[in-house]
Amino acid sequence: MASLFPKWFNVLPTVLALAGAGAMTTVVGGMWYYATPKFFRVGYMPTQPGGGFNHQLHAGKLGMDCRYCHTNVEKSYEANIPNVATCYGCHGENLLAVYSESETHKQKTEFVRTAYNGNESIEWRRVHKVPDYVRNFPHHAHVAAGVSCYSCHGRIDTMPVVWQVEPLSMSWCLDCHRSDDKNLVPREKVTNLQWVEDHLKSRREGNQQAMVTARQLVDGLKQAPPANCGACHY
Repeated sequence: MASLFPKWFNVLPTVLALAGAGAMTTVVGGMWYYATPKFFRVGYMPTQPGGGFNHQLHAGKLGMDCRYCHTNVEKSYEANIPNVATCYGCHGENLLAVYSESETHKQKTEFVRTAYNGNESIEWRRVHKVPDYVRNFPHHAHVAAGVSCYSCHGRIDTMPVVWQVEPLSMSWCLDCHRSDDKNLVPREKVTNLQWVEDHLKSRREGNQQAMVTARQLVDGLKQAPPANCGACHY
């Protein structure tokens, strides 16, 4: 009696199993790479009102300290965005002649004066944000421990428009907490981004003095960085 199915049907289950395994591997691999903050958050650069705040000019060329605008970073969870009055202090009508601003620059900063005169806020778009199921990132605790702005935000002082440098994912945070000497610098240096970049680079290259400094900073902490779930999640 002739067989109902041709002989090659015998290999069909094997072929289907291999194809299914390959498809599953592709899906898992794709999710592993693409559905992560490292892929879809790093490089995020929203368009800001008035063309944005030029950190390269203010923090870089003019040398303004981060804490001039982010006044609560040493005492609050949030690195607060300055109110419009802070911006107006440098860009108000009474200072235009003093600074001899060019017509182009006057136009770029006009949105500051418009907001101030209208008693309105400037609707800056947030760049760095952790998920809602994570507690707010405690800036004051990290700054007090000696974690520089550079470690999370990169060379902000070289950015005409701010963009997200690090993924801010759970694994990224835990990597730092588990290697507690990786990013610590003397507290008075946390906003000196050029110095921090050079110092951390020398530490990675095995500079003994930099490594000794790191160990001293770790030993000076009141407690080790937490790695338990309750430290970040409600």
